[in-house]
Amino acid sequence: MSDRFQSFREALAQTGVESSDYDLNPGAKLPAGRKLRPAGVLAPVMEVGGRLELILTKRSSALKHHPGQIAFPGGKQDGGDADVIAAALREAREEIGLPSDHVEVLGTLPPHETVTGFSVTPVIGHVTQAFDVVPEPGEVEEVFQVPLDHVLDPGNYLVHSRRWRGERRYYYAVPYGPYYIWGATARMLRAWAMRMKQ
Repeated sequence: MSDRFQSFREALAQTGVESSDYDLNPGAKLPAGRKLRPAGVLAPVMEVGGRLELILTKRSSALKHHPGQIAFPGGKQDGGDADVIAAALREAREEIGLPSDHVEVLGTLPPHETVTGFSVTPVIGHVTQAFDVVPEPGEVEEVFQVPLDHVLDPGNYLVHSRRWRGERRYYYAVPYGPYYIWGATARMLRAWAMRMKQ
């Protein structure tokens, strides 16, 4: 698998354009004078039975923001975080019990602007050894795996839409089994898929 990880490093080292929740909605009016808060999310990849799997979470249905949605472990950068990579690693430790020293950072994707006012940097990480998954009570409902090949295939992405704040909003989705992966998570994964195809 080492050659595969090297291809990830090379692809992630390329420069690229930032993405946004508004990419499929060019007519959307962005809030005037908006200030984006930095955040980092971790895309943890591990080898399972000879294939690569991506670890994702299902957020608790009791949460105020994005209840029940599929997400990467991650969150906003705090004062104690050296950078967004440190934030992503800390949040993964807190949310799913992934020790930071079990993660080899392979690189990052350009920041992604969310409708909730964050500039999110996706951090791609190789989970180098097994760990005990410990979902954070009250925040993470489930931790599951998706074959990495599924989300790195641009052909698996769909464009769906729904009404949001009185307007129709279009977004990417990459469903897998019972999991509806959409919105910012799907958009960031698609950016990675497109990067690998370059």
